[in-house]
Amino acid sequence: MEILDSHAHYNDAAFAADRDAVLSALPEKGVVGVVNAADSLESIPACLDLAARYPFVYAAVGVHPEAAATVDAATLPEKLLPFLSEKKVVAIGEIGLDYHYEDACPREKQLAVFAAQLRFAVEKDLPVIVHDRDAHADTLQLLTRYRPRGVMHCFSGSVEMLRAVTALGMYVGLGGATTFKNAKKPLAAAAAVPADRLLVETDAPYMAPTPHRGERCNSAMIAYVLETIAAVRGVSADALAAETAQNARTLFHIS
Repeated sequence: MEILDSHAHYNDAAFAADRDAVLSALPEKGVVGVVNAADSLESIPACLDLAARYPFVYAAVGVHPEAAATVDAATLPEKLLPFLSEKKVVAIGEIGLDYHYEDACPREKQLAVFAAQLRFAVEKDLPVIVHDRDAHADTLQLLTRYRPRGVMHCFSGSVEMLRAVTALGMYVGLGGATTFKNAKKPLAAAAAVPADRLLVETDAPYMAPTPHRGERCNSAMIAYVLETIAAVRGVSADALAAETAQNARTLFHIS
């Protein structure tokens, strides 16, 4: 099985004790690529370091909505710009809106920081990795306004929103939530997303799929996600793995 994990956080403290051992073991488990996403300016150097040390790891640079309060939207692009000289930076992310944890940053500031990064990504012709939690309407409005290339990470919207997102040319990322009990929306999305717009992901160390729910997640666990989505779509897991890997290569320009 050919696994390309389109969204992970191996720089997270959850991997502090055995990060290199976990990453070194992934290729023998079928993992051919990982897009490791930053969530703050401070996390970017660690993401770049992992991409430099592992041939199959790539980096995304950006500021997550929960960290948006720590940056100035007006000057954020110039702070991100130097990182783009690194050849393994393939996206601007993880960026977006999170109204579930609004106490971390007011909506107005989240919107300004998200918009600044969308404009920057379009200007630099890089895809975006979008976080959207309880903010579907505002997320879709900004995506419609700026029309970036990219992926809706951990998609949690309706089939109607999925159609609107893919009509904009965006990809849809699905992960462990598809395997959870009563996963109606993720499974509906898995069945409806066009074949050339589907990516699979972990969000490691989070969102481990059943039967490992509650454990620390790693990219090899995508095998369970692929089996679940393949069953819904009526295809083989191996074929779906190859298809989603190619989709990720196309979006992120990974050879």
